[in-house]
Amino acid sequence: MTTQAAPAPLLPADAATDYAECFACLSDPTRVRVLHAVAGSNGGLTVGELTTLLGISQSTCSHHVRKLAAVGFVHVAKVGTSTRVTVNEACCTGLPHMADVVMGAVGATRPCCPDDVPADVTVRALDDGDWPAVRRIYGEGIATGIATFETSVPPSTRLAATWLPGHRWVAELDGAVVGWTAVSPVSARDCYSGVGETSVYVSPEHRGRGVGKALLRKQVTAADADGIWTLQTSVFTENRASLSLHHQAGYRTVGIRERIARRDGDWHDTVLLERRAS
Repeated sequence: MTTQAAPAPLLPADAATDYAECFACLSDPTRVRVLHAVAGSNGGLTVGELTTLLGISQSTCSHHVRKLAAVGFVHVAKVGTSTRVTVNEACCTGLPHMADVVMGAVGATRPCCPDDVPADVTVRALDDGDWPAVRRIYGEGIATGIATFETSVPPSTRLAATWLPGHRWVAELDGAVVGWTAVSPVSARDCYSGVGETSVYVSPEHRGRGVGKALLRKQVTAADADGIWTLQTSVFTENRASLSLHHQAGYRTVGIRERIARRDGDWHDTVLLERRAS
């Protein structure tokens, strides 16, 4: 789907300084190799192991480890007579988030939900009479080539069986259904009972009017109220408008899934996003 993204507020000076220090830390290729080796290890590596693996001196390795530890990319601990270096797991998601902030795809802090929803858009529960409009809008999204890997609209019976009751919403504008969103369970296992996969579609002629924002506001607030602790979705990397919309609803970038599936014979990458209940 497409929508007009509101301009992001200017990045605060202190956050810009922190980000610059992190990016500057990665300006040295040897340091990047050290971080890559540590991140790819199982339980970390000692400085001695790193020097052997990378073919550098111990003093050079220790220097780069100190630089990485200073900005929080790695943790350093003494284990006996050795110094063990482990990756800071928070940076595995924090670094992509910083890149999103700097590139304007997301604000410096994650909001709860869109707060500038238009007054003329009504969001209500989907009822049986809405299926023709829902399936038509789904088909319009499929036609864009960047909304889903589906190539045909599933029957309403299959959609109804897949989507969670109480988490199927349509948006109305001037009395017509112009968009929809739904949540599907990701697994039948009890441990994942609070994790849902989301979809949102808006008719082409009504994109850019805040319909998507209204739908996602209802989607995430209803999920929070119902004890759904994680919402996740995958968005084509080309679909910048949808990425921006989800970031406005508190979703964060988890990572890029390269060549995850084919659409019309072509491989596509997707951005995996998730939103945790506040």
